[in-house]
Amino acid sequence: MARLRFLGTTSDDGDCPTLYEVEGTTDVLVQGDRVTDPDQLAQLRDVKDSETFVLVPRDLLVRFAPRTTDSAMVPFSEIASLFREFKHTAFRLETRRGYASDRNSPKWERWKSGADVSTEPDNTWRENVRAQTAQGKRFERVRLVDQPLTEGQQFLLASGHSNVAAGEDIRNLPRADAVRLGLPDHDFWLFDSRLVARFVFDEDDATLGIVLSEDPAEVALACQARDAAWHHATRTAEFAKAVASTG
Repeated sequence: MARLRFLGTTSDDGDCPTLYEVEGTTDVLVQGDRVTDPDQLAQLRDVKDSETFVLVPRDLLVRFAPRTTDSAMVPFSEIASLFREFKHTAFRLETRRGYASDRNSPKWERWKSGADVSTEPDNTWRENVRAQTAQGKRFERVRLVDQPLTEGQQFLLASGHSNVAAGEDIRNLPRADAVRLGLPDHDFWLFDSRLVARFVFDEDDATLGIVLSEDPAEVALACQARDAAWHHATRTAEFAKAVASTG
């Protein structure tokens, strides 16, 4: 099944028009109001029975239509240096209901057995977070969450406190709010508001690789998503208290 990747919209209330990319192809799907004006329809050329026509503002295409083709997918390990070399901010949007990397980790088994995984000792990731934030850099993360939380989201909430202690600012946003805000439905890292590292997953939530992009349209979309998500998301400590009070 061809998967659509949300590119952007100029709508304020979740209405059309909207652009999507058909993943694995160079096609762009356009959503907009259907053209019904008979005079306009009469001026169209070479119309086929299978075709329909929509109106979209020029600004939508200028802002969000892809200007370049995707780079080749690379292993996650190839972007490891970016987490040390970024200058100001590294922002992550997490959209999935669970991750294979979590389920396959020893920490997952400890958590499933009832262990407290909120205060685990530093690992390579948290050591780097401490080193970078000590220089004034920021690690920021927004996680989309469902109501009730999935098992994977419960694990991330429990284990996320150690990352927060190391210097990450992790926040949580209900998925319903993300849909209302028109946020992308794919995971990415955004470095210094100029480079996007988009995740590619398989159906079992395993990371297949990363696609890097400096395309202005994709970077702009990531920046807008970050700003909207950050404004509406709740810090981990506050969110954990709210979840505990309703448990």
